[in-house]
Amino acid sequence: MTQASSGRSTARGVLVAACLSTLVVNANTSAVSILLPAISADTGMSVETLQWAVTGYSLVGAATIVTSGSLGDVFGRKRVFQIGLLLFVASCVLIALSSSGGMVIAGRAIQGAAGATILACGLSLLSVANTGSAQLRAVSLWGAAAAVGAAAGPLLGGVLVEVTGWHALFWVDAVVALGVMVLTAVTVSESRDTARSRSIDLGGSVLVALTLTPFILALSKGSAWGWASVATLGCFALAVAAGVGFVAVERRVAVPMLDLALLRNRILVGSTLAILIGAGTINALMYLVSLYFQDPSTLGLSPLEAGLATLPATVGLVLVAPFVPRLAARFGGRQVVGAGFAITAAGFAMLGFAEGSWLYGAFVLPLVAVAIGMGLSNGPASAAATASVDATEVGAASGVSNMARYVGAAVATALAATVYGSVIADRTAAGLPQADALSDGLAAASWLMAAFSVLGVAMAVVMGRRARAARGTLADSAASAAAGSFTLPTSATPVAATQVAP
Repeated sequence: MTQASSGRSTARGVLVAACLSTLVVNANTSAVSILLPAISADTGMSVETLQWAVTGYSLVGAATIVTSGSLGDVFGRKRVFQIGLLLFVASCVLIALSSSGGMVIAGRAIQGAAGATILACGLSLLSVANTGSAQLRAVSLWGAAAAVGAAAGPLLGGVLVEVTGWHALFWVDAVVALGVMVLTAVTVSESRDTARSRSIDLGGSVLVALTLTPFILALSKGSAWGWASVATLGCFALAVAAGVGFVAVERRVAVPMLDLALLRNRILVGSTLAILIGAGTINALMYLVSLYFQDPSTLGLSPLEAGLATLPATVGLVLVAPFVPRLAARFGGRQVVGAGFAITAAGFAMLGFAEGSWLYGAFVLPLVAVAIGMGLSNGPASAAATASVDATEVGAASGVSNMARYVGAAVATALAATVYGSVIADRTAAGLPQADALSDGLAAASWLMAAFSVLGVAMAVVMGRRARAARGTLADSAASAAAGSFTLPTSATPVAATQVAP
């Protein structure tokens, strides 16, 4: 085999490994909410506690998404990618063998680190294995795989629960990840960034976790403990202290997770907060409707039926996104972001009037509205994040926006779960029928998500008018479709090097 043909073979192997791994990670992530009622019935743990299987994943992902990319740059992207895959396999096996909800939550926390590592290092491997137009095509295919995985996850999870039980999803994912490990070992060459400092901001990762964990714990347990209780206030105090410590560390470390100087960039701050709000509200929606649709007191859908019922939100989001870059190029990115959040807020507001007597048809229009709104806002916000900085800062800006997705998903899901559960408990104690109590819980959480979406409109204003707009190319469409789970470069992104940083 000649050197040229070997290079082509390696590039093809990296493409298949990276795309398959991101597809399975995103499908796994989006499927778990559908599985929660089945896991609850099997393990005896309440779905309110099992929300940590969702928030714990996002929490750990937020702490590791940037650091895992840095570890790959220093110690070898292939090596760290393989470690991520190994962790993913181990977490899948742990969850599949779980007999308790605690083991499921622990496995999902490990999976958060694994998934973040796979996404960050897989994309880096892909970008350095290709150049020019081949790199653009490869990254676009990676983005398409990410979008397809996120859309297909709930349906796949529903099918597997119906056919063999909830454990099957994790066995299937483990087998696929093992296959990717073998493919990577055979076809992928090692690479690292020899010019990068070997300093790794591990302290920053730990402090992110120490900030988010007690904060989310307080949000989840505050209503039960009492919002003015020692436990709740102590958790908030610990979160604030860890947050202050994080800022102190980032000011002193050689290569920080978060370059605090970037926070002076108004466009980046506005777009990053828009990304955080968008990721948070869509994850909260999927959590809420997955539980509501399957409850026997309301629609009583099976897991498969619930997966099908979420398709207007998941598939609609993917189908709308590719057309968004052209709209942004014509009308302006912040206008499209603002319009998207306004439509999303309207969709959540419609859910705010939910009643226990509603049939599934009443939910379709709100789900479609939220999907269209998210599709409109995600792409331009991600594009603005990487277009608003100098070429040398693109990787850092991308890392900030990717971390924001995990933070938004963790916080918003925890808030939605808390409001949903608290209102249901209050209404049930007041003697309301269970269906009415559940619909009131869904309505209250939806109004909260509508308020967050209105804040997203405000972030479009914060972004201002100076952000460079993408031209609306095919690659821009792929980046827009993937924007729900990862920030990819667009035609508006300054070009610094071949590597696409996490």
